Amino acid sequence: MARLDKKFFQQKTEHVASQLLGKILVRKLGQRTLSGMIVETEAYAGPHDLASHAAKGKTKRTSVMFAEAGLWYVYSIYGFYHCLNIITERKDYPSAVLIRSLVPLEGIKYMEQSRKIDSLINLANGPGKLCQALKIDKALNNTSAVLKNSILFIENRGIKIAAQNIIKAARVGVDYAGVWKNKPLRFYVKDNKFVSNKI
Repeated sequence: MARLDKKFFQQKTEHVASQLLGKILVRKLGQRTLSGMIVETEAYAGPHDLASHAAKGKTKRTSVMFAEAGLWYVYSIYGFYHCLNIITERKDYPSAVLIRSLVPLEGIKYMEQSRKIDSLINLANGPGKLCQALKIDKALNNTSAVLKNSILFIENRGIKIAAQNIIKAARVGVDYAGVWKNKPLRFYVKDNKFVSNKI
């Protein structure tokens, strides 16, 4: 159960996004451990990507995207939900991978209480849902995923997703991104029922 290190996240964003499938997102909450297997991601690579928050330059909100690989970028949507991203590649080249969906593994009862539902399928099958289930909010923004004392990190537990079982598709909700809206930068596990948005 090796934690993914900074070197892993310094790879090309598309590669990181595809290789995160099958990895385990782990949230330490006091003595409690919550976790889920990543089954859907989206890549946002560089300032030229018109779907990226960084496309309009560096702001207070997006400054973490310009930092080093291995940091978390957490932002809010609709004033209530949060989205979780891991920074990739290199400093001053704003890139990140959005974690879109998980298969819940550890702490399922706690996740159900947090989400106020008892539907396993719907616990973490979307970016806002998984953040709610794992108690992820903006307090974790700009924190590290690669330090020994990190309370939110990603592990390799030896689960391998074969290339033929990785589907590439357009990202969700980026109609504003011009020629970038249809680029196949979303990755998900084929036939996995926990994926939020299939083709």
